[in-house]
Amino acid sequence: MGQRPDRAVLASWSHDTMTKNLTVRLPDDVAADAEALARVNGVSLNETVKRSLIEEIERTRTDPEFKARLTRIIEEDRELLERLAR
Repeated sequence: MGQRPDRAVLASWSHDTMTKNLTVRLPDDVAADAEALARVNGVSLNETVKRSLIEEIERTRTDPEFKARLTRIIEEDRELLERLAR
């Protein structure tokens, strides 16, 4: 997964924001691997999944291709909103 965010980042994400419950459907092998990873790291499955998502979000935010797609979508949304506002 690349570099891990430091504990301050994880703490700010988990303590400064509201939480949302969601259900994730995983293939059995992925679920088993995640459970094993959590156990070895001495954390809950929830914490393991949360950390993985945080790491992926941080990695994606620095990806130039992601930023280009994001910019395109923002521009498309801006055009749509301006058209609706007329």
